[in-house]
Amino acid sequence: MKLRKVEQFSAGRGFFHSLAQETSRRRLKKFGIFSALVALLVAAPAVYADTDQNALVITASNATANQLLVFNTAGQLIQTVSTQGKGGVSGNAGGIETNGDLVAVVNYGSQDVSIFERHDNSFQMKQMVPTVSNPVSVAFGAGHLYILGTTKVESHRLYGSDVSSNPDGVAALYVADGSAAQVGVLPGQLIITEKSAVIETVGLLSDGSVSGIATLAQNIPANPMAPFGLVTRGNDAYVTIAHSNEITLVRDGKVLTVTGSGTQNAPCWLALMGPFLFSSNSPSMSVSRYAVYGQKIVQDAAVAASLNGDPTDIASGGGLAAVIDSGGHLSIFRVDEDGNLTLLQTASTIPAAANGVAIVWDKD
Repeated sequence: MKLRKVEQFSAGRGFFHSLAQETSRRRLKKFGIFSALVALLVAAPAVYADTDQNALVITASNATANQLLVFNTAGQLIQTVSTQGKGGVSGNAGGIETNGDLVAVVNYGSQDVSIFERHDNSFQMKQMVPTVSNPVSVAFGAGHLYILGTTKVESHRLYGSDVSSNPDGVAALYVADGSAAQVGVLPGQLIITEKSAVIETVGLLSDGSVSGIATLAQNIPANPMAPFGLVTRGNDAYVTIAHSNEITLVRDGKVLTVTGSGTQNAPCWLALMGPFLFSSNSPSMSVSRYAVYGQKIVQDAAVAASLNGDPTDIASGGGLAAVIDSGGHLSIFRVDEDGNLTLLQTASTIPAAANGVAIVWDKD
């Protein structure tokens, strides 16, 4: 009996008829990259569904009397509140981090981190967390706040909306020469960049506390010039090597992919939204867009947006992207389902030394 090969596709479940299973497996293997892209694009609407829901954009003045600066999506400064600490950090990434309504801001000069909590459209100072070395970058994850300093990284346990003042784990950095740039959280470990040619990981115990020693990532490109900004999702960390004009994918402590930035120089800071990775490039004064899937990093648009100054950080969330630059500008973009950036507003009211940017929005 000659069987007719039938393929049935269900939008709800996505299955093939049993008579076509073997053929389907071969086709899926052959077109694995396409399938991965489809899966990411199908998932993308959930990211954009939250667009601009009561979103606020925040940065820090980074002055001697450091302040948290709060903007609405129209670029209007709606609140200025003291961090009760001293700024002064430079050459870093991730100096501000959010966790729901909580915000952590580094105070490099006073060697502490300020914790704020959002109430409606304003932020209230909650507490100060002292640090074991001058802080440059912060990240939330695994029930902890992780603080990267110039020579050490430390973990502080979260108790609801409170952060323990005492670290439950501390590890020395691999180089520890003051060139620390950013920290990110992966399952069971932290990933850290030091501009002195180092991408490293530090282990976490099952309770999320820092443990062990810093370990150099494998397969780092030869002569890496200034590993810098990073962003994490799941097991993957995307890391810039700014002065080598490269973006890398690091997974399980190993560099898997290295992609050049093409015509744009010094990709320094990164943000993820759905299947798109955005890099802000200094001194090209631009934002580039990449498609990321599996082990691929593919430049989709060399210049997705042009800026008015050298970018110093980028953030995404709630269907928005925000970039600060050394010219004293905060640029707020809407991000559509194709990764296109539409400028909503540029605020020229931030200090040129402003450090870190983040977006806080209602996720419910």
